[in-house]
Amino acid sequence: MYIYDDYDQQIVDQRVAQFRDQTQRFLSGELSGEEFRPLRLQNGLYIQRYAPMLRVAIPYGHLRSDQVRALAEIARKYDRGYGHFTTRQNIQYNWPTLESVPDILADLAKVQMHAVQTSGNCVRNTTTDQFAGVAHDEIIDPRPWCEIIRQWSTFHPEFAHLPRKFKIAVCGSVEDRAATWVHDIGLHVVRNAAGEVGFKVIVGGGLGRTPIVGAVIREFLPTVHLLSYLDAILRVYNRYGRRDNKYKARIKILVKAMTPAAFAAKVEAEWAHLKDGPMTLTGAEIERMAGFFTMPAYEALPAEDAEFLRLRTENKAFARWVERNVFKHKQPGYAAVTLSLKATGIAPGDATDKQLDGVADLADRYSFGEVRVSHEQNLILADVKQSDLFKVWEAAKALGFATPNIGLLTDIIACPGGDFCDLANAKSIPIAEGIQRVFDDQDYLFDLGEIDLNISGCMNSCGHHHVGHIGILGVDKSGSEWYQVSLGGRQGHDASLGKVIGPSFAQDDVPGVVKQIIDVFVEHRQGDERFLDVFDRVGIEPFKARIYQKERAHG
Repeated sequence: MYIYDDYDQQIVDQRVAQFRDQTQRFLSGELSGEEFRPLRLQNGLYIQRYAPMLRVAIPYGHLRSDQVRALAEIARKYDRGYGHFTTRQNIQYNWPTLESVPDILADLAKVQMHAVQTSGNCVRNTTTDQFAGVAHDEIIDPRPWCEIIRQWSTFHPEFAHLPRKFKIAVCGSVEDRAATWVHDIGLHVVRNAAGEVGFKVIVGGGLGRTPIVGAVIREFLPTVHLLSYLDAILRVYNRYGRRDNKYKARIKILVKAMTPAAFAAKVEAEWAHLKDGPMTLTGAEIERMAGFFTMPAYEALPAEDAEFLRLRTENKAFARWVERNVFKHKQPGYAAVTLSLKATGIAPGDATDKQLDGVADLADRYSFGEVRVSHEQNLILADVKQSDLFKVWEAAKALGFATPNIGLLTDIIACPGGDFCDLANAKSIPIAEGIQRVFDDQDYLFDLGEIDLNISGCMNSCGHHHVGHIGILGVDKSGSEWYQVSLGGRQGHDASLGKVIGPSFAQDDVPGVVKQIIDVFVEHRQGDERFLDVFDRVGIEPFKARIYQKERAHG
């Protein structure tokens, strides 16, 4: 993992001192609320429905165990004993007092963490595959490139006040597990005909009010030119992006208005002034950055551990957990484990201080002291020996993190919704719990197979509902909370946006509507077809007919 140098630490410490002074001046009345607003947003501090919310950066979702313990202590000392992991691989605290935020930032700085650029119209936290560095299908490790982007984008003076927030995702594997097609910039590691490594560059993706799948503007970008090309993209956006209407200010609107070809031409013209300049990455710098992400001290192990195979055969519950929550590792004898933060009755993505302490202990004992955060709002131990999987499973059960539902219907992605966010039109957390309770039969869930269900409390789409196989969006109707349902969305290389099935539903009806959707899927399923396979084959009409026929009959 990347370790701060003296410059990094000095910058973060200075920011803490600066914000402490700004907060004190606001509390004393020297700064107005309007004057304080941009200052707090630059430090990840929002004012939500009931209390301030602090969003803490977790660069590309990587944490050391001491950092996890620091997050647990902050939850205990300054919040209500828990934190919420987001789809941007960050963590949010929903109940800190304004007066305590400078102290929280100071505690974060002690473990090389901060909240800089987790809000505002700037380049946000760069995200990547939660299995980066260990994935069996990896072309190259994307983490050094994420760190290079992080250092380039942090405090970049030209891009501190963009037309709108800006998000970048990097994929280093054959499978896209980073949702790159729905980011402002998505980067895919590729090899050209000569075997050279570079990036395919996707621009103009995004969800929210106007969901759009991105477009490729360059098929192959040599790695040494990554920063200068990113600079060119941001410059074009900064120059031509709209600032008169925040709903039309994202780069996706600009790319669509210009057309991807015209936008790419603008970028190439801008890049002509930057290419081979000071931002060109040297081999030495690339190698230096890669040096922070070396392989841990793996043991030489057989590809299959005999005791693990025996326990998996004899223990059905363990076998199910392995099937859903254990990912194939590129190192023989090791596996990556996903700890599910999706137990029924718990808000998706939430973890208590005690659970975080427990995860840190597991990381130290079984995974070289490292924890990952996925954009699906789960935690990962990336380097577990097969021979330790049974012990990790038992420990995860004690923590409440062993639900064997990764990739299944109850592995729900959900924003905090109207329980916290003042932008939300409707609640997300009760909807998630209601659906989880309807589908509480693990045998049935396993039979259904992979189904992504995503919930957003408003059009900002923090729950990524547009790309859920089943997407649920909270909408406001005359002051009441209603929910719009879409089907057929997906992320990955075949990313597409879900189709709305029809009029919205009252809150109490949503779990039943999902049950109807699943019933139609099961009735039309052939063999072991996935939900998306059935949807693609039969279309949306059978689902609409069942749901709205039932609604009419109920009415």
